[in-house]
Amino acid sequence: MRVSIITVVRNSSAFVTGAVESVLRQRDVELEYIVVDGGSTDGTLERLWPYVSRLAHFVSEPDSGVYAAMNKGLALASGEVIGLLNADDVYEHDRVLREVVEAFQCCPGVDVVFGNLCYVSTRNLSRVRRFWRTGPYREGFFENGHVPPHPAFFARKRFYDGLSGFDENFRLAADYELMLRGLRVQRRPSVYLDAILVRMRLGGLSNRRWRAVWQGNREVVLAWRKHGLRIPGRFWPGRLFWKIRQFWERPKEAKRLSTSRKF
Repeated sequence: MRVSIITVVRNSSAFVTGAVESVLRQRDVELEYIVVDGGSTDGTLERLWPYVSRLAHFVSEPDSGVYAAMNKGLALASGEVIGLLNADDVYEHDRVLREVVEAFQCCPGVDVVFGNLCYVSTRNLSRVRRFWRTGPYREGFFENGHVPPHPAFFARKRFYDGLSGFDENFRLAADYELMLRGLRVQRRPSVYLDAILVRMRLGGLSNRRWRAVWQGNREVVLAWRKHGLRIPGRFWPGRLFWKIRQFWERPKEAKRLSTSRKF
């Protein structure tokens, strides 16, 4: 089972090689790695150049935003399974993709596998600041304020093809909208892998400043409205609760599958 991993990058010279190396060191998996650069000017291209020969596709050109770049990567991907890793994040270990493939093979009828994520210090990947554990998808998942962590979200190519990729009208929450569309609206079956798959540096696009947080939440509302869904009263308290919980819950060594449907 081929796995296509897409990394989109623009001006991330300080961290991009860590992301690239964490993908290329994945073992026991048929890998197609795609890097889409948005026209970096800070030395990112020089950092990437030594790895280009090991990439299936490398594109460097201006684009209209991160989700346009992701859609560009999706168009190039040929793997049966697709994942997206940010340019400043890393996989937890060198068999993450093998574990994801095994989850898909265990449950061939599912379209999505997602797992857990650790937020770590910008400069120290071993320093865990927050732990994002969602639990399996179930009825009321989004209504209760949950959402899978997108870097730890893997889907079959048919999932992305059926959804026509990311809605580029969203600047900060197109990943949220896509997961809402796929899991909640279209009810695509999923598997939850109770394991840490990704270490994500704090300071991402949607949580860098309070204004960005406000805009991201506004786009979450628009995502629900787009699909004619009403946000219930428990949504915002639940969303806040799960955010706060990330600070006190500690990672546990666990790995088990939970499916959203029985097969």
